[in-house]
Amino acid sequence: MRELRTALLEYYDARKRDLPWRRRHDPYGIWVSEIMLQQTQVDTVRDRYVRFLAEFPDVEALARATEERVCEAWAGLGYYRRARNLHRAARVIVRERGGAWPRTAKALEELPGVGRYTSRAVASIAFGEEVASVDGNLTRVLARLFALPGRVGEAALANAVEARAAALVAGERPGDLNQALMDLGATICTPAQPRCEGCPVASTCAARRTGDPTTFPGAKRAVEVRRLPVALAWVEDARGVYLRRRPLDGLWAGLWELPSAEGRGARARLASELGAELGRALVRVEHVLSHRRVVATVYPARGRPARGLVAYADPLSAPLSGLARRAIEAVLRVRHRD
Repeated sequence: MRELRTALLEYYDARKRDLPWRRRHDPYGIWVSEIMLQQTQVDTVRDRYVRFLAEFPDVEALARATEERVCEAWAGLGYYRRARNLHRAARVIVRERGGAWPRTAKALEELPGVGRYTSRAVASIAFGEEVASVDGNLTRVLARLFALPGRVGEAALANAVEARAAALVAGERPGDLNQALMDLGATICTPAQPRCEGCPVASTCAARRTGDPTTFPGAKRAVEVRRLPVALAWVEDARGVYLRRRPLDGLWAGLWELPSAEGRGARARLASELGAELGRALVRVEHVLSHRRVVATVYPARGRPARGLVAYADPLSAPLSGLARRAIEAVLRVRHRD
């Protein structure tokens, strides 16, 4: 393990990715980046991270903000429960802990929205705790390095990866070691076409010696993606297009959207809720989530706007859910063509 650790740290020192959160060493900046990076691509997070930190530069500023404002600043990153938990955790740190950060992975896990991976990433990077933060990239790298059997998502593989990762981070610079493995998985040891010729540990890779490293780890068993029909209402008058805010719980929490209803009979329920007649479909858009394929149809609504709706002269200026933005843009494109 010593030679492997040395090779990984030398690789990280020479070729680590230039990411804005790596220019910070405080727990707040690292924590925010790790929450943002949950199920979100690095390229999406880069600019959003800088903007978010400009508005909420420290944990005190985040704790002072309203939940609604935090959700609005989060718009575009998806999975809005993360933003709400980020805000709740900031208030715990400031109001219950006097601004003092938990310094171990175990203590960090007591914060809202902080699970095993995030707690270990923050603890290792910010506080130097010798704990491994195992994500998909790290699982793939270690499964290949040691030719570990098993499928992604199965306990046997997860336990084997955890054991190898724990052995690797035992020693100096555990945070850099975790990040070296993350970078290796993101840039070299990629899922379909690993660039073994540029890998700093290729000479010790057991999967490479098999002739086909992509067989490790075994593929995760397929999960059925369910279709979710959604009806959206286009309500408009001289003041603009009417939107409403989603609840602070659930999908796209706290963001704005066209009035909507989901599931079977969505169009009839939406018309009844609005007290309006819905005309022929204007557009249909699809929005794929991790476990659902949303198929949304936008209908023009005839009648007075229902209570609880807010008019936007420029609806695209609102903090919109991803689905709402796509639907509004599609309607505007149709109108422009007409």
